[in-house]
Formats: sequence, structure tokens, C-alpha cells
Amino acid sequence: MTLFNDISSKWKLVIAILVCEIGGIASGFFSQSGVGTWFISLNKPSWNPPAYLFAPVWTLLYLLMGISFWLIWKSNATEPKKTNAMIIFGVQLFLNFWWSILFFKLHTPALALIDIILMFITINITIFWFAKISRTAAWLLVPYISWVSFASLLNYTIWIMN
Repeated sequence: MTLFNDISSKWKLVIAILVCEIGGIASGFFSQSGVGTWFISLNKPSWNPPAYLFAPVWTLLYLLMGISFWLIWKSNATEPKKTNAMIIFGVQLFLNFWWSILFFKLHTPALALIDIILMFITINITIFWFAKISRTAAWLLVPYISWVSFASLLNYTIWIMN
């Protein structure tokens, strides 16, 4: 990670937010074909949120994730501690990217459920590692883990109902 240490704090913030937002946009792009067709045909619980809610919620969550990552990246923590925290963040972001593709594009709620459980675990590990460096960075991930907890329950329920 030392390669990127010469970047100013402002640019680190921009890059961190863009990486998170672009990851979400790319995942949505690759999986959008299943949202308007396959997903509509599924049985869903009465507490399934309306479709219009997902884009603004995820946009905000990716923004908070980017700011959280930036706080770690710009911190004065030791390189090994920062590197470990940033790597686990990358793992959860990778899992996040694949969830929509597994669920919406590939129509595999069971595989998506496995993915989201792994995501839940890695987000919690990320929060733990981030808290060692910046409590603010860790707290910024609380809305994210809360939403993923809800999404996990929703994923499970849709899988069972179908």
C-alpha cells in the first residue's frame, strides 16, 4: 500500500468513494437484466422494500463505505495494521460486488445467500479492524452491516418462498 501513500488526502477521499460507488454501479449494470424480469416473478415477503428504495440506500451506503475506507487510508496507523484493515475491506467489497450478480443475473438465491453470509462475516471483521485504527471509520460501517443483515434475512426468505 506504500505505493499510494504519496496521494493527497483529498484525492484519497475521491478515490475511496469512487471505488465503492463504481463497484456498486458495475455490479448493478451486470445484474440489471434480472431485476426487471426474473425478480418481479418471485414470491416475496410483505416486508420486501419497494424497488425505488434500493438505489438511494446503496448510494448512501457506498458513500459511507468510501469515507470509512478513506479514514483508514489517511490514518497514521502502522502500515501492517492499515494494510490488514484495507485488505479485509477489499474482500467484503468483492463479495458485495458478486451478490447482485449471483442473485439477479444468475438467479441463484442460494449462492447469493452463501455470498451474503460471507459478506456479513467480513464486514464485521472489517469493523473490528477499522475500530483499531479509527472508531469513526468503524461506526460509518454500522448502517452498512445493518442493511446487509436485513438483506440477508430478505435473501433467505425469498429463497425459502421460491
